[in-house]
Amino acid sequence: MNANIHGSNLILKTVLEVRDLTVSYGKVEALSNANIKVGEGQIVTVIGPNGAGKTTMLSAIMGLLESRGKVDFDGTIEGVPVVERMVARGMNLVPEKRELFGEMTVEDNLVLGAFQRHRSGHRDHAQTMEEVYQLFPRLKERRSQLAGTLSGGERQMLAVGRALMAKPKLLMLDEPSLGLAPLIVREIFRIISELRRRGVSILLVEQNARAALQVADYAYVLETGEIAMEGPARQLADDPRVIEAYLGLGGKHQEMLST
Repeated sequence: MNANIHGSNLILKTVLEVRDLTVSYGKVEALSNANIKVGEGQIVTVIGPNGAGKTTMLSAIMGLLESRGKVDFDGTIEGVPVVERMVARGMNLVPEKRELFGEMTVEDNLVLGAFQRHRSGHRDHAQTMEEVYQLFPRLKERRSQLAGTLSGGERQMLAVGRALMAKPKLLMLDEPSLGLAPLIVREIFRIISELRRRGVSILLVEQNARAALQVADYAYVLETGEIAMEGPARQLADDPRVIEAYLGLGGKHQEMLST
């Protein structure tokens, strides 16, 4: 499906369109009628405070949580997303906790990322691994090192690299800067920009609103399970309400990234 994504004059293919996505824990709605779009080659970010439902949204889109609503991914509506099918169709999630195999080497973790493609008959994992190593030279240096001995920044790089081994059409990142030093955060966001340049569509969930809005094309603000605001990222970065809540020096929700 082609569409004028997010009011742009550029016609982009819609990679992901989520309509009326709702997730409940018992009688409590953690996410209520959320609607988002991601265009081909775009970075779309969802910002908001802790507990807003950001991780819940990604998990529901991926098929890890039961939900109501519609998930249209790459032209096919998934009434009930199933994680194995979403991965096979080109969607991948890097979770907040990274979920690496600490007792396996860096290279073995990367190979596991290509498992679904290998099972589908693809035999290009060696070439894909070299592409990942070009993006993350530090991982190549540590290819024989156990994943559990890596630094926080290196583990995040490995988690992203493992997801890229599946050659995703859409990469979803859940709090990639969490717990990382400012210099490493800047490197992670530089890599996110590079992935867009290479044509990967990205749905980025971040508490670091300043960094997310700097790198993204379009942004949504999620508060208490509902989309409170949306617009081009640069426009939201200049919005007084966003500045006060997330970007100002005295922001209520935002711990600032050092510059």
